[in-house]
Amino acid sequence: MPPSTPKPRRHQYAVHPGVAMVEQWMETLKAKTTRSLDEWILLIQKKGPKDEAGRRDWLKQEFQLGTNTAWELAERSVGKGSDEDSPQAYLKAAESYVEAMFAGPKAALLPIYDALMDLARGLGKDVKACPCKTMVPLYRHHVFAQIKPSTRTRIDFGLALRDTPAKGRLLDTGGFAKKDRISHRFEIVAIHDIDSEVKRWLKRAYEMDG
Repeated sequence: MPPSTPKPRRHQYAVHPGVAMVEQWMETLKAKTTRSLDEWILLIQKKGPKDEAGRRDWLKQEFQLGTNTAWELAERSVGKGSDEDSPQAYLKAAESYVEAMFAGPKAALLPIYDALMDLARGLGKDVKACPCKTMVPLYRHHVFAQIKPSTRTRIDFGLALRDTPAKGRLLDTGGFAKKDRISHRFEIVAIHDIDSEVKRWLKRAYEMDG
């Protein structure tokens, strides 16, 4: 019998800022579209196409809904997207996001993940970790870093350093030019890669978001 996949060490997670946006969207949906979320879901499931992609197009063409609203409603009509309906729902899902992220072969990256989390937490009490399905963003006032298991053997440790010139192991992601927060990254494949250079630039990203 194969060994079970180890689970991530439990970390304290904070509610993702996107949850408040989803709550507001749900509260104002009826005023903006004449239907509540439940009413839209009932209508889509009764009269809309069977597949999610078809439902997105149908909502845009038949009701002139915006892309974001059509996407959100189509997702929810097939049972997706409710993880961000409330802070409680999100926090319950956050642990499962991280478990799925580091499942199977990527479980070998867990010690690196834990070390990066501990390092970031040590910067200050205002550091918040808010897991998504494919990465764990770290916030102060905005995202200043993110932990992403990009392959089975590597974590990309992203940093928000604006137009800082890339040098040494600090790689430019092209994010600054695209107006993304994460502008640089380190490739971390082992604990010893979390060296003084990584620590220095992480602290700099944290300070730049002060």
